[in-house]
Amino acid sequence: MDMHTQELRTTCPLDCPDACSLILTSQDGKVTKLKGNPQHPNTQGFACVKMYEYPKRQYHETRLRQPLKRIGAKGEGRFAPISWDEALNDIATKLKAVIAEHGSESILPYSYAGTMGLLERDRPLAFFRALGTSELDWTICAATGGAAWEANYGPMRLSPDPEDVPYADFIILWGIDVMRSNLHLVPKLKAAKKRGTRIIHIDPFYNETSELADLHLAIKVGTDAALALAIGNIILSEGLEDKTYLANYANDLEAYRQAASLWPVEKAASFCDAKAEHILELAHSLTKHKASYIRVGYGMTRNESGGNALRAVTLLPALTGAWQHRGGGAALSTSGAFALNSKRYSGKHLLKPNVRHINMNCLGSALAQVEDPIKALFVFNSNPAAVAPDSSKVRQGLAREDLFTVVLEHFQTDSADYADYLLPATTFLEHPDLYTAYGHYHLQWAEPVVAPEGQAKPNSWVFAELAKRLGLQDESLYLSAEETAKELLSSDHPFLEGINFELLKEKSSLKLSLPENFRPYSQGSSFADGKIHFSPPPQQLEFCLKPSADYPLRLISPPGKHMLNTSMGNMETLIKASGGEPMMMINPKDAERYGIRDEMLAEIISPQGSIRRKILVSAKAKEGTLVALGQWWPKLAPDKKSLNDLTSELLTDLGGGSTFGNMVVRVVPL
Repeated sequence: MDMHTQELRTTCPLDCPDACSLILTSQDGKVTKLKGNPQHPNTQGFACVKMYEYPKRQYHETRLRQPLKRIGAKGEGRFAPISWDEALNDIATKLKAVIAEHGSESILPYSYAGTMGLLERDRPLAFFRALGTSELDWTICAATGGAAWEANYGPMRLSPDPEDVPYADFIILWGIDVMRSNLHLVPKLKAAKKRGTRIIHIDPFYNETSELADLHLAIKVGTDAALALAIGNIILSEGLEDKTYLANYANDLEAYRQAASLWPVEKAASFCDAKAEHILELAHSLTKHKASYIRVGYGMTRNESGGNALRAVTLLPALTGAWQHRGGGAALSTSGAFALNSKRYSGKHLLKPNVRHINMNCLGSALAQVEDPIKALFVFNSNPAAVAPDSSKVRQGLAREDLFTVVLEHFQTDSADYADYLLPATTFLEHPDLYTAYGHYHLQWAEPVVAPEGQAKPNSWVFAELAKRLGLQDESLYLSAEETAKELLSSDHPFLEGINFELLKEKSSLKLSLPENFRPYSQGSSFADGKIHFSPPPQQLEFCLKPSADYPLRLISPPGKHMLNTSMGNMETLIKASGGEPMMMINPKDAERYGIRDEMLAEIISPQGSIRRKILVSAKAKEGTLVALGQWWPKLAPDKKSLNDLTSELLTDLGGGSTFGNMVVRVVPL
């Protein structure tokens, strides 16, 4: 058989910050093996454990390969084959009727980052904006972190170049498990350690990143702002701040000084359940080492005080002036550097004034709305029946017989079971796309490397066909992938200088044209005044939802080793490696307190609902905390319920984000 390798540079479809440059081995037109490209500065020859399984996912026997029409009740998941023309004609006819009777805003697209390619992730939104449908606010993951960062540093989210991380002389990994959600940063962290750099990990859960670190601080969930303000208070009270840098580039430091003074060391140590000497060590190390680096994660933002927490943590490198030094600063996202010409590709120019916005964390309530109801729902690049908060309410909404639902998917997920029409989508191996990143500064173009399975079609094709049937005229709806990419790249921003589509297509991956000795925020912020905004100062907010006698444990859900989200949730090898079923972890003291034995089945109850899970007893879980290891498909859980049966639609303090790390629960042995 003819064996050959083909190099593909594309973004990892599992929504991680590393846009993966991959080498794929194909045999007879089918991908048989996947690995990282050793020549790429980020993948360096390896991929995560989940992506190694992608060839199996690509050709899985349950992959959707033809359009389907519902023949059973909503949620039963019974379908019959239908042709593309029949499906698209039926959908267009139904949409015309819905618009005529209820108006365009009765239609809602629900999507997110199931693919990270700009063309298949964002471009479908142009169809809905041309129709004037309700807008879905993408808030479930990064909205709070983004709003917090921009409150400090302005509209562009920038970070030190990860290729400079080996030069950092002190590193804090704060609220992030890099081994699971930023794996390609790990070699750079190890290079820094080899140079003698000390690494601290701050996280309520002891995981593989904790093992990489020199010290693990297991603070209480949701106390990050207090800890960061206490560090700031030590720095200011001892006069260790970079006075020159702050004088030039900070606003109203006095308001911040007053807020930080509310958190003396002993008070913060008690509140966070940390040792006072560790807090002092953090403050002194940040000021002693000029090129200190703080990598934060989005997990720390998913609670009532999450935005303030991230603001407080990421102001620390401004306080010490770390931004001025190679490898120094803080990192949340690099996404602000990809200054593409994005005026048309997702239909921003088609947005109707005063259109209704729906927060995606509140899908359950939106579907239950009686006045001006949602009458048609399109789901693509997401699985809301599993991932949206308050899953029982979401399922109730999806089960409405009067809700016309179309789902574009690779597999028959829990959400797909509720579809009226289920349409087979292409994977990232089967369509062309343009990829930015939020973990590095490489722009990438990927050609399809295999033919689509069966009758699978790209999202962009489906919505262009619907646009034709609905008589939509805007030219941008019908541009080819290459035409769209060329328009996106036609930017006059200096970071895109010298980059055009022809060159990118030839090279597949190009680094942005960053300035030499790139030091974001070394000379202030992206605000018009050029100042880093310490005012209004971040605060440690008091939670409305607190542990109590009825609900004594705080629930968090960090990424699992083999289960990160639901994208690979039906892969048998990953399910087996994860223990065959979803599990939770409890501290031995809590286990004894509530009568839990290792691997016992228990009922976990929150104010929103209850689920049943096997419980592992381990000191890796902090006392007072219950840890859910990854997100599973509900239909593959023993009780057929989602972890999000326990969560609520409560929103964060900034950005309207999700509060997945906020829920309080009790555990009852079964």
